[in-house]
Amino acid sequence: MKKSSAKTTSRSAAPTVTALAPGTLAPKTLAIDIGGTGIKALTLDAVGKPVNDRTRIATPKHARPKQVIAIVRKLAKAQPGFDRVSVGFPGVVKAGMIYTAANLGKGWTGFDLGGGVEQKLKKPVRVANDADIQGLGCATGHGLELVITLGTGFGSVLFAEGTRVHLELGHHPFHRGKTYEDELGERALKKIGRKRWNKLLQEAVAELQKTFNYDRLYIGGGNSRLVNFKLPANVKIISNEDGLLGGIALWRDAVSHAGETAAKSIATPAPAPIKSPAVKAPSKAAPRVVAKPVPSASPKPSPGASRVPSPRPAVKPKPARIANKPALVVAKPAPIAANVAAPPAVAESAPSAAASSSTPPPMSSAQPAGAPIK
Repeated sequence: MKKSSAKTTSRSAAPTVTALAPGTLAPKTLAIDIGGTGIKALTLDAVGKPVNDRTRIATPKHARPKQVIAIVRKLAKAQPGFDRVSVGFPGVVKAGMIYTAANLGKGWTGFDLGGGVEQKLKKPVRVANDADIQGLGCATGHGLELVITLGTGFGSVLFAEGTRVHLELGHHPFHRGKTYEDELGERALKKIGRKRWNKLLQEAVAELQKTFNYDRLYIGGGNSRLVNFKLPANVKIISNEDGLLGGIALWRDAVSHAGETAAKSIATPAPAPIKSPAVKAPSKAAPRVVAKPVPSASPKPSPGASRVPSPRPAVKPKPARIANKPALVVAKPAPIAANVAAPPAVAESAPSAAASSSTPPPMSSAQPAGAPIK
């Protein structure tokens, strides 16, 4: 497990380091096709044109990972220089990891084939199902396109408007409880002969049309050359070369994503120092420092100014109103004094009473005030 994790790390790092350097020029791709009976190799230029003749080595019976990688390494040494590798494998593949290998030996489940090949060849590697790669070499990217491969097993892949969806139709029930691979694989061909095999294949084509309602069907694989019945207009036989030429399309698809990831990883460090907290801190602190004196200076005069005018309206009206009130109170006794002065005038009209009294004037003035009251 430790070895596989190390291989996975090296494989994931390679596209952003090894592959991008020649990517801007014209990288050459080594296309490897691993089959149940043979392992093929071919080097392609940047546009997918073969640089050399295809080479092939027979696949060992019940081949294990070490055996296959050794053959791939031997084939690679015989090839001209290349910058990257694409590998087609007869089984379920996800991110370079092998999940199934029905037509090979033991030890494949969970094996990191991409990492293993990359470790030996020291080049970035992309791995996909062999039928998927063959489909990449022929699919137009329009409508619903189904690809099946007839070889040791029965491969399949579906393209919906160019989007690749891997299928495992080979293990799906097809005829009398048997699967597509049981009836159309290499063993069935040898057992029932070409005539019966072609008849079953013709039935399979019609069945797949009903199942997927495809716009186009492509039939590839080593045994596609044995097809001898008339095909519908939307069914086409493709060559084995498409299985290798599709390797360039697999890599272009991977480069587009890897290029975007690398571009982001390259672009991220550039703005990182600008957006780092160390640089942001002064820019944020500057406005805070400037903003603090402004509010601190403004509140100082504002409370002082508010205190000066506030007493003026509060004190001025109150004393004015209080001063007016006593003036009204003082004004009221004035008519009372006038009323008191009136009785003496009446008292003067009686000289006998005034002359007979011997009391001083202040007292007499007080008495007459009570006289008229009685």
